[in-house]
Amino acid sequence: MATALYAANEFILLSLPENTKPSTSSSKDVDSWLQEDLIGGRVFVSDFKIPEFKIGSLDSLIVESEELAKYDAQIGGSIAKIVEILSGLNETSTNAFKTVPINNVPIPEYLENFQWQTRKFKLDKPIAELIELISGEAAQLDADVRATFSNYNNAKTSLVAAERKKTGDLSVRSLHDIVKPEDFILKSEYLTTVLIAVPKNLKSEFEKTYETLTPNVVPGSAGIISQDSEYILYNVHLFKKNAQEFCTKAREKKYIPREFNYSEELIDQLKKEHDSAANLEHSLRVQLVRLAKTAYSDCFVDWFHIKALRVYVESVLRYGLPPHFNTKIIAVPPKNLTKCKHELIEAFGYLSGNAFAKDKQGKILKQDTSLHQYATLVDTEYEPFVIYVVTL
Repeated sequence: MATALYAANEFILLSLPENTKPSTSSSKDVDSWLQEDLIGGRVFVSDFKIPEFKIGSLDSLIVESEELAKYDAQIGGSIAKIVEILSGLNETSTNAFKTVPINNVPIPEYLENFQWQTRKFKLDKPIAELIELISGEAAQLDADVRATFSNYNNAKTSLVAAERKKTGDLSVRSLHDIVKPEDFILKSEYLTTVLIAVPKNLKSEFEKTYETLTPNVVPGSAGIISQDSEYILYNVHLFKKNAQEFCTKAREKKYIPREFNYSEELIDQLKKEHDSAANLEHSLRVQLVRLAKTAYSDCFVDWFHIKALRVYVESVLRYGLPPHFNTKIIAVPPKNLTKCKHELIEAFGYLSGNAFAKDKQGKILKQDTSLHQYATLVDTEYEPFVIYVVTL
């Protein structure tokens, strides 16, 4: 069912020994049973094509199994972080696999037609080297995305700070885009200009009394530069030696002095600050989105190559040599994962033979003390056959 492939959020990677038959329908081969009988034929089943790899000793396979489990989880975490970043930028839904392509195709198609990238991850290398190569690439992608994300957040913080200066009332906001040179007495040896934000309800009082707050205030010098819903911004000219006292007396009257020394260079710098912050934030956002989408695709490819290795190594440990296995990827319709696994265990639980204690569903009991000495090292959730669930 092709619709199941595109509707699924959960996939099962399944590996069975070659020529295995389902115990619930021994007249059918595995492929027919999976396609026709598993949860009523509502799953989508495709071959999960895994090549043969260079196998070392049993001990090395055990170590590689543990390494693969670790990197499987790590790369999955990296992908989740990338999805979180893209979602925060409104570039994708939380189900990124529905919007971000892998190797230029939708993820369902990539999974359906998965092929080992032999040119990139050469099969003449030992499994341990392949693990190191793939995990190293994924780790570098993760580091690059996180570093760019950190740079973007810093730029965004700077932009917010610059925007904050342009917002708020006249008692707190930046004044560089409000004042003009003619509002100030400049280049005078004795005179200066102070700026005062006066609450609107104190307008009359201020205009009547500002000349007497301190000596040496220029009479009639108060002028309105700007006003908003809360405050009126005045400029007042006075002697420099009285400026500090004037500001102190103004505060006592609940007026708000605004410290502002007019400078053409400073005005120009402050005006450019916001534009520069906005341009940097936009540039880094574009860079982050591009990098995150590319990293998502590349990490996903790395992730499924790690999973392919994991299925292979686990299959050799479970089923032995020669490595002839029937490996499938199954797209499970929503809310059917538990039922799907239950039916698989019913059909293939017998593969554990008599080596393991089983419950009525054929599932390996976790408390079984008869497990092979290596089996407990391979997987904590030990199943009678190789099965991994992938949730996207």
